[in-house]
Amino acid sequence: MPLGPFLGKSFATSISHWVTPIEALAAAWCELPGQEPEPLPYLSPGRTQGLDIAIEVELNGEVISRPPYRSMYWSPAQMLAHMTVNGASLRTGDLFASGTVSGPDRDQRGSLLELSWGGKEPLADGRTFLEDGDTVTLRYTAPGTGGGRIGLGEVTGTVSPAGARQV
Repeated sequence: MPLGPFLGKSFATSISHWVTPIEALAAAWCELPGQEPEPLPYLSPGRTQGLDIAIEVELNGEVISRPPYRSMYWSPAQMLAHMTVNGASLRTGDLFASGTVSGPDRDQRGSLLELSWGGKEPLADGRTFLEDGDTVTLRYTAPGTGGGRIGLGEVTGTVSPAGARQV
């Protein structure tokens, strides 16, 4: 049921107001999980690393998922290489994102569609999909140098009824 690389997720996107310098992620680099089948040579494992970023997904004030970015199959460098191999352009300052992050456990699924397994497995409150008035917050942290964790930002959005005027 994981969503995969579909363009249906490329609209109505929100981003956090934080920009994190790559140097701040020095302590967050980690090995990728195994990649089977082995990717094509231009995406070869061993040349890239993943990032140990913790994510919290909150729905109406309650944490409903904690998908671990460190379990991503593809590294950021591999995603970037794959995106550009067919000629997609990329310039300094462009926004580049991984898409939905999901881990192997049920409480690590990265979207409500996955958490409810396409609406077949309701959450504890009985819901399967977002409803008007729902507020979703995403929070990100990563290991920092010297021990603790650094905050990478938070973004919150509220579902408005269809046709409602956005400000």
